[in-house]
Amino acid sequence: MPNKIEVEKAYSEINIGISEKDRKSVCKGLSKLLADSYLLHLKTQNYHWNVTGPMFGPLHILFEKQYLEQARAIDIIAERIRILGEFAPGSFSNFLRLTSIKEETSFPTAEEMLTNLIHGNEAVVATARELISITDECEDDVTADLLVERMQVHEKNAWMLRSMTARANH
Repeated sequence: MPNKIEVEKAYSEINIGISEKDRKSVCKGLSKLLADSYLLHLKTQNYHWNVTGPMFGPLHILFEKQYLEQARAIDIIAERIRILGEFAPGSFSNFLRLTSIKEETSFPTAEEMLTNLIHGNEAVVATARELISITDECEDDVTADLLVERMQVHEKNAWMLRSMTARANH
């Protein structure tokens, strides 16, 4: 029967084949991805609420579909950080410090919303792409798989948004 120290050690040590140093390195990148994802989610939901104009119906539906998927992804990213032994950032000040996405404080036109969301989705892809090389070095295939999934989703989102812009129709 294990003693109290052995039990506490088993609960505190993470032994998944990735060193503590590598886990911390991956979590640093995941924290940036979480911040980018959260800001993009907030912006997409804001646009869902506030879009106006002739494209209201389709954009309202598209933005809702995207922000709901993003909410699920945010939770998965945060949980991966916890699985790797770190605390996930969870405040606006932390997110704003970590993100590469500009916070939306105005009420842009529908066309500007599309452009902003294209850039936001591409920023998430770029962050994930930067991190995937670190996960390869650390042999963290689980996080790499998560990153590939996020890149696929956000590349597709950017394409769908781009296809709805006036420039795409010329």
